[in-house]
Amino acid sequence: MTGASTRGGRPLALFGPTALLTVVLDQAAKALALAYLGPGAVAVLGGLIQFTLSRNSGSAFGLPTPAWAAIAVSLAVCVVVSVYVLRSGAAFPRVRRVALGLIVGGALGNLADRLRAGAVIDFIDFKIWPVFNIADIAITVGVAALMIEALRRK
Repeated sequence: MTGASTRGGRPLALFGPTALLTVVLDQAAKALALAYLGPGAVAVLGGLIQFTLSRNSGSAFGLPTPAWAAIAVSLAVCVVVSVYVLRSGAAFPRVRRVALGLIVGGALGNLADRLRAGAVIDFIDFKIWPVFNIADIAITVGVAALMIEALRRK
């Protein structure tokens, strides 16, 4: 994927709005989960998925991690990716800027929870996977998009 059709524009043109939209959607969904979900689970889509309010004070998948370490890693990811985009953002494909915006937006959404509540608010539950949230989806989709983009370049 090279050429003018996949490049161009200012580095923050897609990265910034994607990150901002991700944070806003994530925090809005978490606010709704906190307002409307109580103890227990609420099944939807014929029981395929359920909403279960959960607070994760660890890292990914609930692995035990000191709070300072989770905050430090989130901040480091945001700073490193943002500097990378600012230094070379206009020189790479738009899909990469969107993917990096999803990753930073997701990291900021979960970081906001850690700073405000001491834990990440999770609520989406497939019952066969740890409970997760919109920020986690954004990070996963962003990483997957980067991997696909890298494979397509080869």
